[in-house]
Parts: sequence; structure tokens; C-alpha cells
Amino acid sequence: MSITTESELVGMKKVSDVVAYTLREMKNYAKPGLSTKQLDNYGAGILKDLGANSAPAKTYGFPGCTCISVGNEFCHGIPSANSLLKEGDLINIDVSAELDGFWSDNGASFVLGDDKFGHQKLVDASKEILKKAVLNIKGGVRVSDIGYMIETEAKRRGYKVIKNLTGHGIGRGLHEEPSEIPNFKDRFNLTRFKKNSVVAIETFIATHSDYAVTLNDGWTMVGNRGGFMAQHEHTILVTDHNPIILTEKNEIWD
Repeated sequence: MSITTESELVGMKKVSDVVAYTLREMKNYAKPGLSTKQLDNYGAGILKDLGANSAPAKTYGFPGCTCISVGNEFCHGIPSANSLLKEGDLINIDVSAELDGFWSDNGASFVLGDDKFGHQKLVDASKEILKKAVLNIKGGVRVSDIGYMIETEAKRRGYKVIKNLTGHGIGRGLHEEPSEIPNFKDRFNLTRFKKNSVVAIETFIATHSDYAVTLNDGWTMVGNRGGFMAQHEHTILVTDHNPIILTEKNEIWD
């Protein structure tokens, strides 16, 4: 969406604060022995208390309130009572919601407790690359140039990017124009970021794979060549200068 009034900005800030707070609290609540269903229920309670609706459930009928992916699951993991978190797990939580007709989206990967499997380097790369990408976005910048920056940074660190998972426009719906903000330079994408538009910027940084494939449950995605992936996401407002990071309260860069 394009922000044209003060009330729209207030609405986007409010829903963005909600999803950011929910993500932060879910990360803090996660512990070994907890099931992903319990973690999802915790997040669902926060969203309900704040008057928000789960975006994936409302939009797609997703069988959960939030997406929680563990280990070699890349994204869209279904919360389950049978999936128990363990020390050293690579976990991704994606929280998106609707509140008063406004939508916002954010996500983060993190290592649970001790980094016994060596995932932290991947997590840090995803966070740092997202920060560099976001701080280079302003009105008039080509979407493909940001994708090129993300891919170049990933390769420099020895990683790959997932080419069929992208960021997107957001605001009055979960997915809006621009419909795709890739993590690589798509020379056919001539789109430019527009001042006052709201977009969800995501990094998908992987160890071995460059595409994500869907499992038989119809939701969970894993890598076409295995390995692990870290994702981080902010919803931002594009300006003529540094963007306004609407979901900054998730504290993923702190």
C-alpha cells in the first residue's frame, strides 16, 4: 500500500508493533522441551489479547496462528504437539497479522540456547544482510538492485539465496504489489521502490539449496538440495532517505 494519510501511518504502526512484539515474546518464550504447538498457542494468545488476527490463518486457512520451522524446515512449518524444541535447534518464527484492516509481517531465525550445531554464523549472516539491504532502500531504487546486493553478500559469505521465496508489498492485504522482492538480481524485474509504499523485506540465506520445495503436508518447505536456511524480515515504509522500520520492536538487530 501507499501511505497517504496520517491515520494510515498510525494503523500500520499499530499492527506492526503487534506482530513485532509477538515475535519478540515468542522468541523469549521458546525453550527446550516446549512443543511448537505450545509456542504457537502462546503467540496466538498475544495476538488475541491485542485484538489482532493471524494473517496466514485468515488469508490461507493455515493450520496454525504462526509459522514455526525447525531444523531443516525452511519456512511455513506447521505448529505441532509432536515437534519438541531441543537445545541448539535452528528455529524460524514468522508472525504476520491483521488489525483494523491493516496488515504487517515479520520473521526471525535464531538458535535455541547453546549453538551446539554451528548455526549461529548462518543466522548472523541473514540478519546482517537484511540490515544492509533495508538501509539501501529508498524511493527510486530498483528492486533488482537490492536483490543483487543480497545475493552478492550471501555468496561472499559462502552461502546461497533461495530464489522462489521473496519479500512483497503489504498494507491493506498480506501480499500486495510489488508481488515479488527477490533475493537475487532478476534482470526482467524493472520495478522500483516507491516513496511512501509499505513493503516486507526478507532474506532467505541457505547453506546448500537455492530453491524451496513443499512437503506432502502442503505447507512446510525444505531445500531442494538439503541443508539449512535462515530468514529475517521487517516491514518497512519507503522514504526518500532511510526507510522507517515499522517492525523494529521485534529487536532482531539488538
